[in-house]
Amino acid sequence: MTESLPRRAVLLRDHVREAAAELRPLGLELDRDPTAVDRRLDLAAVGLMRRCTIPMEYLSSPLRIGPYTYDMSSCLEHTITIEELSYGDAGFMLACPGPLMSGVAVGALGDDKQRHAYYERLSGPEPVWTFFGLTEPDKGSAAAELLTELTSDGDGFRLSGAKRYVGNAAFAQLGVVFCRRAPGPLGIEAVLVDTSDPGYRAELIPTVGMRGARISAMTLDGVRVEREQILGYDTLKPSRRGLVGAIRTLQRFRPVLAGTALGLTRAVLDHVRARRPTLAGDARHRLEDIQDRLDAARRHNYTIAAAIDAGTVRADRIAGIKTRAAELAETVTLAAADLLGPGALLDDPWLEKVYRDARAFEFMEGTGHIQRLAVFQGVAKGTFLQ
Repeated sequence: MTESLPRRAVLLRDHVREAAAELRPLGLELDRDPTAVDRRLDLAAVGLMRRCTIPMEYLSSPLRIGPYTYDMSSCLEHTITIEELSYGDAGFMLACPGPLMSGVAVGALGDDKQRHAYYERLSGPEPVWTFFGLTEPDKGSAAAELLTELTSDGDGFRLSGAKRYVGNAAFAQLGVVFCRRAPGPLGIEAVLVDTSDPGYRAELIPTVGMRGARISAMTLDGVRVEREQILGYDTLKPSRRGLVGAIRTLQRFRPVLAGTALGLTRAVLDHVRARRPTLAGDARHRLEDIQDRLDAARRHNYTIAAAIDAGTVRADRIAGIKTRAAELAETVTLAAADLLGPGALLDDPWLEKVYRDARAFEFMEGTGHIQRLAVFQGVAKGTFLQ
């Protein structure tokens, strides 16, 4: 896997791998208590999430490894970082403060003033959690069908509606909400929301797995929005604003999410080998088959991330690798539970946790059915294999 990566990416991978080693027991703690991350903000992995996702001009000490400086403007480097941290624990990584998906939206749509204000706040002395509010209770992630409304109110606006399945919304201080200002796809806007504003409410949704993502339900009851909070309002045409930003953010983040699933898959494979080093016959072949599929998926994911860095975005291939990674995470946990014996999920708390966590990838950043539709459209056009 190393030979296909640039040297700076290999150095980054090795550096992050060391920080991720301490996350596994902490992931179990977070699974029991979603606020546990607040007590572990001194960890190297938390610092990496901060230093690697905020542009270097806003940091007094950006991440530097050898001759290289990093800030995750590269999709490939972001993907590698998240994969390695997820090998430690995917839930803990998602619980960390920082820009995550909202930062991608601000980068895609915000003007210079908006980006500056956003990153100035995130680079301050206090940790800041963020959220990305797209999914709605009745419409899912269908951005063109949003019901959350942005209505005029004097010299500003009011934001009303509901979002659901939003990571960190119940704990965040800042985030991006996608809403409707006018009918049709050109009426979609993305607005920056401060969670301390009157009318904002969010609560944690109990989940079976991936509790570190702290999935939340959000209610917006007439939240005041100033014109300067609408991303790109003064610099972008309506056709280049809200809906485009949602699509760009999801496409840019899906290889990162695929890396999360692939990191978990690697961790489970290694766990099974450590517990059963003498597996032979069909059991050994089963693990080898998963390993081969994992290696192929990682190479493909790195290729897609590098293509995004080069300005080439192929929605069908991005959807394909996200689906493949989610399927692999489920496959490896099913295999682990089988190969380690009927009592494995009762006797092994870590395996029981990742068994639950792996089911979340099917739904995160677009369900498998949505991704397969994108792949089918690429096949129908004859472009998927090009």
